[in-house]
Amino acid sequence: MKIRYLFLAVFVAGAALLCRPVYAHGFGERTELPVPLGFFLIGAGAAVGLSFAIIGQFPKGNPGHSSYWRYNLYQHRWLRLALTSPLLLLPLKLVSVFLLGLVIATGLFGDQTPSSNFAPTFVWIIWWVGMGFVVALVGNLWTLINPWKILFEWAEGLYRKSRPGSHISLMRPYPQNWGVWPALLLFLSFTWIQDAFVQSPLPNRVALMTMIYSAITLGGMVIFGKYQWLRHGEAFSVVFSFLAKFAPTEVRVRDPGVCSSCDEECLPPNGECVNCYECFSRSETKELNVRPFAIGLAANENKTNDVLAMVVLLLATVTFDGFSATQIWVDIQTYSVDIFINVANGADFNGRTIADSLGVLFFPVAFLVIYLTFSSLISGSAGSDKSAVEVARTFAYSLIPIALAYNIAHFITLLLIQGQLIIPLASDPFGYGWNLLGTEGYQINIGVINARILWYLSVGLIVVGHIMAVYLAHLISLRTFQDRATAISSQYPMLMLMVIYTVVSLWTIAQPIVA
Repeated sequence: MKIRYLFLAVFVAGAALLCRPVYAHGFGERTELPVPLGFFLIGAGAAVGLSFAIIGQFPKGNPGHSSYWRYNLYQHRWLRLALTSPLLLLPLKLVSVFLLGLVIATGLFGDQTPSSNFAPTFVWIIWWVGMGFVVALVGNLWTLINPWKILFEWAEGLYRKSRPGSHISLMRPYPQNWGVWPALLLFLSFTWIQDAFVQSPLPNRVALMTMIYSAITLGGMVIFGKYQWLRHGEAFSVVFSFLAKFAPTEVRVRDPGVCSSCDEECLPPNGECVNCYECFSRSETKELNVRPFAIGLAANENKTNDVLAMVVLLLATVTFDGFSATQIWVDIQTYSVDIFINVANGADFNGRTIADSLGVLFFPVAFLVIYLTFSSLISGSAGSDKSAVEVARTFAYSLIPIALAYNIAHFITLLLIQGQLIIPLASDPFGYGWNLLGTEGYQINIGVINARILWYLSVGLIVVGHIMAVYLAHLISLRTFQDRATAISSQYPMLMLMVIYTVVSLWTIAQPIVA
């Protein structure tokens, strides 16, 4: 059994030798690599496989032990006062709400050329791409500057002043069986808009979508309460909370008594209240900790099917976004246009839109089927009676470093190069010819990162992300299957999955952008 899985993993990586050298992702010029692309792919796959052999020799302690090194920044009184001071927090909140208003105003009343309007560049590049990077690599800043949360808190504060002791929220019980499905549906809609909706770059469409989402988010908080909706219904709070598990910072409450009045069952089996912002906001004995990267993903939490679906959607979404820019997908779009030319031939709805829409739906389903298949193999390798779905839920968080690594490798060019548009747009957000900050004449520097550096960075990120995933899966397997030999045996199918996805990820990143 072990030899079979190892052979398949090596075969997949070796098959990469048949690949031809290609252009680096995001650049039109040829990138001459020191060796053919195939050698990079087999080397990356081999590195992931080797990491499995090395990692398997280390974690041998109590598999249920979940403690890890952390350093409490709040133990320094001056630092705690500085980080919690209204002099810092109020300006951040004002800027966040101002930017939300600016996106709506510029989208509605500004120049409708996307490159001349603040709204598209800010929403699609600076906020969506940039905030994801910050949350994963620094900490969950979103929970502090979420403009809809801030607006709700301000409205609630004013309401309580006029009616002491009352709440602006109806505080209706949130249906337990809903889980994070509302957030998943909203995020899937966001993904469709990003990848399939032809008009998504248009400023007035960005403004309209922002207003609709604002109404949904504020309405959800009014009906179910602020924290309940942010935890379950606000798509970006849910997505960023998953990414924040990778981050090197956490908030922690030391007094479990605070958790007794929490609307959420925030205490995992180890009894530690981590990254529950409702408890953190009310507790006097709280910590802001620095910790190792990705350690939050190894936490012993009960995961439900909706959480599994959201993690798979995150991974599939960023993969489709990259794949949709390759020549293969352009050929699929062309074929779809030919098929549906007599049914859908408009500027906004045509065969290309249909192909992209099906891709947005097909990729998550395909990823889930593949993941469940390998989860079944994991259960069989361990001789466990756990179902494929149970195993898939158990190892779900180990997929997040893969999604994050691919996300950074795929979007870093967009952020570093096209993101520079925000500099002149900051001076002329409406496209009226203003020069408020003196930066209106700024020219984008496309040489900020060259193709060769980008390629090596992408390879490094994806390989490191997969090695982290292998390590997390190993820790989780030790906790799940208890016996070390059984835990290691269970991970051979996971290793094969990691190697396959490493090769596929690097191949996709290496393709020239043609769409």
